[in-house]
Amino acid sequence: MTDSPSRGRRRFGPAAGSSSLALIAAGFGSAFAVASCCALPIVLGGLGLSTAWLFHLAVWAAPHRTILLGVALIALLAGAILFFRQWRARCDPETWCSRPWVKVVTVIGLLIGIVLWVGGYEYV
Repeated sequence: MTDSPSRGRRRFGPAAGSSSLALIAAGFGSAFAVASCCALPIVLGGLGLSTAWLFHLAVWAAPHRTILLGVALIALLAGAILFFRQWRARCDPETWCSRPWVKVVTVIGLLIGIVLWVGGYEYV
């Protein structure tokens, strides 16, 4: 009986590289919540966009600012570490981590998350 190369791979469960993407998304979301108080209204108002929709998120996030900053920092750092470890590893052509658009979206999300975290930390 011959073994095919795909036989040893898991067919169910999380896809390769999805943990770094999930951590970066969590960090992005909590950094967005922290920045909704002061940094985002300043930036969006400077661009001429309305910021009234951020009011309810800012009211909810204000008492939880320290926790959200910590969660965002840990999630963004862990996601960045997993992403760059995955980037250096060799990916099979059929896996999640080999798709170029996933890498681009992950890097953009990481950079925007870091900017939001810094804005949320500095402007409050």
